[in-house]
Amino acid sequence: MGNIAVFLDRDGTVNEEVDFLTSPRDLHLIPRSADAIRMANELGLRVLIVTNQSGVARGLLTEEELGGVHRALIAKLGEEHAAVDRIYYCPHHPTEGPDGYRMECDCRKPGIGMIRRAVDDFGIDPARSYVIGDRTVDVEMAKNAGAHPILVLTGYGKSELELCERDGIPLDYVASDLFDAMTYVSRHLGEVSP
Repeated sequence: MGNIAVFLDRDGTVNEEVDFLTSPRDLHLIPRSADAIRMANELGLRVLIVTNQSGVARGLLTEEELGGVHRALIAKLGEEHAAVDRIYYCPHHPTEGPDGYRMECDCRKPGIGMIRRAVDDFGIDPARSYVIGDRTVDVEMAKNAGAHPILVLTGYGKSELELCERDGIPLDYVASDLFDAMTYVSRHLGEVSP
């Protein structure tokens, strides 16, 4: 199953949502998220975090500081025997920040640049993979990539579900949290096999 991935949003999906997480000391895992990632590991799925991090463009933290947050996240998950294959992030913003960071890019969700990189890096088949997140941009990225969208009700998920329902945005599943989402994935893996 090495070519099947779960693309996970970071804030509000794996770790608790804070307004622009800039320090490892403010990083707290959502309950059961490490268990969910460990389940994906045991199923042989690639676990890839895909996250918009416009705080870099906005000058709230540097890419080096963001790297420190990500190392802390990997360490916290590792303490619970859960592993992430790679973290992809978009530091850009279309209207904020200095040149080099202020740009229209294909990596900012709902664009699929981060998924394209994963396809190149790991040979992922998007049509057999899942995007799990708490925002409509995660759902839209899944649709744009031909992957399966799952919305979690942690983070911004409850208010975003209202938007999906209002706008008729289809979802494969609405999960209470990442563990519930991974339980759904584990039951449906055979349905997305070639």
